[in-house]
Amino acid sequence: MSDIVIDVKGKKYVVKTDRRYTETDEWALLEGGKVRIGITDYAQKELKDIVSVELPEVGRQVKKGEELGVIDSIKASSAYYAPVSGRVVEVNEELLSTPELVNKDPYGAGWIAVIEPSNPGEYEGLLDAGKYSEKIKSEKH
Repeated sequence: MSDIVIDVKGKKYVVKTDRRYTETDEWALLEGGKVRIGITDYAQKELKDIVSVELPEVGRQVKKGEELGVIDSIKASSAYYAPVSGRVVEVNEELLSTPELVNKDPYGAGWIAVIEPSNPGEYEGLLDAGKYSEKIKSEKH
C-alpha cells in the first residue's frame, strides 16, 4: 500500500495507509496487540518548529480522547489525545532532548507513546487513511 499525498493550496501532507487516525490529528498503528501513537504530518506542519513534547507517564491508564500531553512549537502549544483507551506502556524518551524528530519523521522516529489497549475495538473505529485525507482536504486553510 502506498502513502497518500494530499496537496492543499501548495502544501503537501503525507497520510500513511498502514494506520488509523483521529479527528484531532493523531495517528495510531497496531503492532502486536499494542498501539503506537504520534501526531500526523499535517499536525506537525501546522505547528511548525516543535521545541518540546510532554510525554505521558508510563503505567498511566488513559481513556480514548483524553489529553495525554502537550506539544510546544514556536507557533503554539497544542494538546494531543489518546486515540484508544488503555495503559501507556512505553514513551519515546528521545523526544525530551530532540523534539524536532516529530517534525523530521512524524510517522517514524517522532512517535510519542505506546498504549496497551483495553478495548481493541476502538482502534477499528478510528478513521482510515482515506477518511482522514478527506478531513484534511475539508479543513479551512
